[in-house]
Amino acid sequence: MSDIIQLLPDSVANQIAAGEVIQRPASVIKELVENAVDAGATAINVLVVDAGRTSIQVIDNGTGMSETDARLAFERHATSKIRKADDLFALHTMGFRGEALASIAAVAQVELKTRLEGRDIGTHLSISGSRVVGQEPVACPVGCNFMVENLFFNVPARRKFLKTNATELNNIVAAYERIVLVYPAISFTLHSNGAEMMNLRAGSLRQRITDVFGRRISQDLLPVEVDTALCRIRGYVGKPESARKKGVHEYFFVNGRYMKHPYFHKAVMNAFDRLVPVGMQVPYFIYIEVDPANIDVNIHPTKTEIKFENEQAVWQIITAAVKDSIGRFCEVPTIDFDTEGCPDIPVFDPGNGAAQPSVDFNPAYNPFKTEHQARPKMPGSWEEMYSGVKADVPSEPDSLFGDGEMAEEPADAAGAPAVEAPAADDKSPVHYQYKGRYIMTAVKSGLMIIDQHRADLRIRYERYLAQFGGRAAGTQRVLFPEVVQFAPSDAVVLDKVMPELEAIGFELTALGQNSYAVNGVPAGFDGIDCVALLRTMVADALECSSGSVDELNKSLAMSMARAAAIPEGQVLDNMAMESLVNELFACSNVNYTPDGKAIICILPQREIEQLLG
Repeated sequence: MSDIIQLLPDSVANQIAAGEVIQRPASVIKELVENAVDAGATAINVLVVDAGRTSIQVIDNGTGMSETDARLAFERHATSKIRKADDLFALHTMGFRGEALASIAAVAQVELKTRLEGRDIGTHLSISGSRVVGQEPVACPVGCNFMVENLFFNVPARRKFLKTNATELNNIVAAYERIVLVYPAISFTLHSNGAEMMNLRAGSLRQRITDVFGRRISQDLLPVEVDTALCRIRGYVGKPESARKKGVHEYFFVNGRYMKHPYFHKAVMNAFDRLVPVGMQVPYFIYIEVDPANIDVNIHPTKTEIKFENEQAVWQIITAAVKDSIGRFCEVPTIDFDTEGCPDIPVFDPGNGAAQPSVDFNPAYNPFKTEHQARPKMPGSWEEMYSGVKADVPSEPDSLFGDGEMAEEPADAAGAPAVEAPAADDKSPVHYQYKGRYIMTAVKSGLMIIDQHRADLRIRYERYLAQFGGRAAGTQRVLFPEVVQFAPSDAVVLDKVMPELEAIGFELTALGQNSYAVNGVPAGFDGIDCVALLRTMVADALECSSGSVDELNKSLAMSMARAAAIPEGQVLDNMAMESLVNELFACSNVNYTPDGKAIICILPQREIEQLLG
């Protein structure tokens, strides 16, 4: 039998490695920017075209490379970061595997211009699909200039599964934010299709957070800093009042490397126990510095998973540090003993007798004397006394309650009985509101109970969804426009959903630097914080994984319906309840809210009789 095992060519091996390291255009930017940071750059510029599909350019002013190093950098496992296996446990650089440039060159067309300081001529290297196309001397500034074009040109399956440009650009911005938040001393810029998205100057960490996420977040940050023998923790956490359900910025960094760690996330939220409602999240930017020998970053090629040797101890330190920050910096009411300018309140003196108050009354007053009151004339018979009552009593009580038998009702997918819309003469025109939350009305089969908040949520959801479908809604202009500022990643999503927002009635004007003026809001949104609503809608759209227009419209409609629906506890008169019930039974689904919660239940007549029998 002939031998069947053989070595793969380098081009094939590089494409296999690229499947792990280079997943999308954001991965290319992450690897190239991290290499620029390791090279000591103080200014890094990134330019993308078509969200990285067409081209990605990363320019830095780092140390640069010689002609030999430039050629060798694109070989697999060629790196200047480590020399032996023990160096893996003393890492002080972002990269160390030597796979990034080889993986990028295997699935794209790459051009590199680089020059070392002190040399007059640099090197221009062209590579396509792991094959060197050309190498020649060139005049260029000190540092590196990488141009990556036609990503995945030789792997059509990978290119086909890329998301929309808006989604890929959002991934690029998210990856870029994770790097710029670690190195505030480095200036960064990011351009998309020639438009500037970020221009971050060198400064302090708090200034960098403010430049990325807006001035509003700076007011909600509390400093965190603790230094122990095991680790050093610094950074910022949000105040309890900054808690939100969605769109919260949460970042962990370990030795300058972004990390995902659900266990440490619980440590932060444990410090806010009983300070924020359940389900709310607080923003935080936590930077952990530990001995590189006590962590392992060589778990996954993306390097976002890190194992700690003393994980539980670090958990306790994080919780204690956040609690200490909340206790020291969070504003709490204090007792004020300064009485200057306050009214003088006399001190009680039991020896100082007080006169008993006198009561003045008319002893001749008799409340039973009615000679001056007009006595109503009583009717002569009881029939006349109750002559007007019959009009308020239903003439056919059997039409409302029936004989106690419940008609067959279709069951939904969850197995619960579905409620069909009653006819106009099958439900009572009189409704009763229970505890400001439920609407109770009599129907032919028994007693129908409706959750007023969920009913209005369903009504508004279908109304807004129809408006997204093409029927323009009314816009109410505001007297004083409000300015809302978004993070760069949120601004990308906002531009994507702008047509839907205009269709529903929002009128926004771009002011630059990811700021927008809210000039108009949908009609009927009086008393609603439209700035908070916009942030919630953008956060919901960001979580929409499919990216399809239908799913996006449903997410936006749900956000608006939640904000505008009748709250629990609002008192309604009979006319408002009747209108709500009629609009509910005109919806396509009267039984459940869009997120699957029950709206209606019916207590059958026979069960009522059994309870009272």
